Amino acid sequence: MTRPLRIQYPGALYHITSRGNGGCNIFLDDSDRIEFFYYLQNAVKKHNIICHAYCLMGNHFHLLLETPEGNISDAMRDLLSNYSMKLNERYGRKGHLFQSRYFSSLIEKEVYFLEAARYIVNNPVKDGFVDHPSKWNWSSYLATAGATVAPEWLHTNFTLSLFSDKKDTAQKAYSDFVVQKCIDIYLHEDMSGSVLGTKQFKDWIYEEIDVDLKTSEHTNDEVYIGRPMLKDFFLKCRNRRDRNASMIVAHKLGGYSISEIARYLNMHRTSVSRLVNKNATL
Repeated sequence: MTRPLRIQYPGALYHITSRGNGGCNIFLDDSDRIEFFYYLQNAVKKHNIICHAYCLMGNHFHLLLETPEGNISDAMRDLLSNYSMKLNERYGRKGHLFQSRYFSSLIEKEVYFLEAARYIVNNPVKDGFVDHPSKWNWSSYLATAGATVAPEWLHTNFTLSLFSDKKDTAQKAYSDFVVQKCIDIYLHEDMSGSVLGTKQFKDWIYEEIDVDLKTSEHTNDEVYIGRPMLKDFFLKCRNRRDRNASMIVAHKLGGYSISEIARYLNMHRTSVSRLVNKNATL
């Protein structure tokens, strides 16, 4: 079965969720959640990600992430792999912590941003753990509503700006908005690989990637919109040093995989990987 596409482009907004393998808990206590925040903070800083909202449950989590550099796959790879290794080490586990790949829904920011943000912090209410989002300590609701200090990696300014220019007024309006009846934005969508937005937004996505997402007729599970073609990174190379530097740019900024670069340059994958890692500071 073909895996859902990862659609990536600068400025893309995603609702991300991932569950424990076989439904197992990925957070056994509060210290695990704090550990997860540590790796989330690292991923946000390293990959220049904007985290607008989050909610940590027992066997899954939700994130609302924006990617100025169009690099959601790299950021999530770091977050999930680092947290998995730490948790397996802590509890003496082996094998996969998370179930398959993480799920992602590409969101049209101007249309569905607030609905996605509300949906995320209402998850504990929806699942029957609490009767109000303020009673769940492991979501971004309290920080966005002004009840607690927001961590430096949580971006609340944009959310609040959609309600008022005055912070106190915006926080109160946000709190009122969250407890209103949610629109189930995923009622008619498969969240994995779905595109949430107007018809114009969806048409633009489909046109840009030149593939019919509904039939899943694609060979690559990661698609970058608006990036240069791979050959363009190597047009001005005059020597091996230029080539090696271009490998790094194509991999880190262009989002091309080591295998794709190796095939294009007719090199062994291991050689490309070694050169990219060795010369990563060029």
